[in-house]
Amino acid sequence: MVKFDAKLWKAVFMMSMINIGLSVVNVMFKKMLDQGINRMVATTYRLAAGTLFLTPFAIFLERHNRPRLTGRILCSLFFSALLGTSLVQYFFLIGLQNTSSTFALAFSNMVPSVTFALALVFRQETLNIKSNIGRAKVFGTMICICGALILTLYKGTALTPQHSTPIQTQTRTDSTGATTQKWAMGSIMLVISISIWSAWFIVQAKISRAYPCQYTSTTILSFFGVIQSALLSLISERSISMWVVKDRFQVLSLLYSGIIGSGLCYVGMSWCLRQRGPVFTSSFIPLIQVFAAIFSFSFLHEQIYCGSVVGSMVIIVGLYILLWGKNKDKPSPVPKQEPLNLDLEGCGTSPKEVYSAAHPVSAKS
Repeated sequence: MVKFDAKLWKAVFMMSMINIGLSVVNVMFKKMLDQGINRMVATTYRLAAGTLFLTPFAIFLERHNRPRLTGRILCSLFFSALLGTSLVQYFFLIGLQNTSSTFALAFSNMVPSVTFALALVFRQETLNIKSNIGRAKVFGTMICICGALILTLYKGTALTPQHSTPIQTQTRTDSTGATTQKWAMGSIMLVISISIWSAWFIVQAKISRAYPCQYTSTTILSFFGVIQSALLSLISERSISMWVVKDRFQVLSLLYSGIIGSGLCYVGMSWCLRQRGPVFTSSFIPLIQVFAAIFSFSFLHEQIYCGSVVGSMVIIVGLYILLWGKNKDKPSPVPKQEPLNLDLEGCGTSPKEVYSAAHPVSAKS
């Protein structure tokens, strides 16, 4: 009889809710970018809102069990903030601004495969190419790469009706070549962003195990992200007027994306990274695209193209072949295994079995 794994389903539910929240954040950011807000200013305000929201939780909820913050942990969190907040947002928002929210999130489906490849490099995952499980992992990763190439090289025809104004129609007819060039540049920026984000899953998984206070670590990470994003904003543009946000929708979007996107979602992801690892956590990223496609078509009236649908389907097929191999590869990652590893230095056997192996004669008698 199959046992009900409460911790597994808790992680599944949490990651599903996280990706719904992140899909709304991405649609809101696309709308703000279309309105002309500076992308790094928006990122700075978003991270600042998340930092202010999480600080009371970090102070009061973890005050009794908070480990000592060492210089090594702080440096690791600074590097994690560089990967997971400032740089990834910088490249992702350039890609988002030059393409569409549906296309950008379709590219994000590559994150689990890239994360798996990086986990192999940093020895957080194992691979036996001679087994069916190992072949499934490699085959799934290759299919995901093919899907990403389809997304990059093939746009295709529009599958949904165009909701356009006269201004949009004129812009579209006057700058077809410029639009194609922007789409290509946006695709390159998205490739860079998903590579950085995948690396963040690897780094943050190690940090979450070394420093298991999710609220404190996420608060510090967001604070470092504020500083980094503000510096990137000042380097790119030094106009004071770009920091003024007057539109009500932009204010509400920045608050939501800070509290939910940079706050609660990152706390939840840090918890899942500690409990289930980077490959499991990143495997839910394709859910963002499903909800974002619904929201962006309903509220932003964005078109859905054939290339995005075909590429996304190929990526999702490859993703779940990879996850099948990942699931079969770990039939015994039960929580009870960790104390045994600590006591017997990773041999995974009981003390009686160890004694029997060392003293076969006395064990039989």
